[in-house]
Amino acid sequence: MDLGIAGKRAIVCAGSKGLGRGCAEALARAGVEVILNARNVDTLAATANDIAAATGVKITPVAADITTPEGRAEVLAAAGDAGVDILVNNAGGPPPGVWSDWDRDDFIAALDANMLAPIAMMQALMPGMINRGWGRVVNITSQSVRAPIAQLGLSNSARSGLTGFVAGTARQVAPDGVVINNLLPGIHATDRAKSLDQKVVDDEGISMHDAKARRLATIPARRYGSAEDFGAMCAFLCSQHAGFIIGQNIMLDGGAANISV
Repeated sequence: MDLGIAGKRAIVCAGSKGLGRGCAEALARAGVEVILNARNVDTLAATANDIAAATGVKITPVAADITTPEGRAEVLAAAGDAGVDILVNNAGGPPPGVWSDWDRDDFIAALDANMLAPIAMMQALMPGMINRGWGRVVNITSQSVRAPIAQLGLSNSARSGLTGFVAGTARQVAPDGVVINNLLPGIHATDRAKSLDQKVVDDEGISMHDAKARRLATIPARRYGSAEDFGAMCAFLCSQHAGFIIGQNIMLDGGAANISV
């Protein structure tokens, strides 16, 4: 399918590996020029080179921490006056634990990374999208927004706040051609999944094989998702075909969350 976005410009945050990389690769294959952000200089450079070589599309790496004002300023500066048409918000999730583990600073850090940073990027870039009459924003959140996970209380809290912001904002900017949606990943084969499985190993003293087998048994698809699965959906939501999909929370979890509405 021709997504109709060749020649557009995108910012993909936290895009050097995992789900962010999957999104960047899918957009680049659709002909979108990508400003690629991540913190690790070497990993970012390698990913940018790989995607550019595979697609022939211009990839501009910006090594910065998107959760800080300074990092966001660097990424936005790379966009220049021309701005961007597509924004993919992404940042690593906060650590798992139980309610008694966390203090105010932990919650503030989670809010900064997973709620306030993506809101700041939208506020910076959507005026230009509105002026041009076209824009796409995809926020990578979590399945825990719709089906809260007990040990992910920090993520549940911060990402739910972002979801509430998007619910109203998406409907305010839709008349101007700007489409905002959220992608809610379940378990995918990324570093995040490894860290969650490792915590089960550490807490319960079982093997990594057993920890993963236990989690796989909760997923009807009987596998972890892939970055390619995720990137394909992201690229579709950024396409010309997604203009009537407004303010939605789209689950990609292999059927793990049994939610009927």
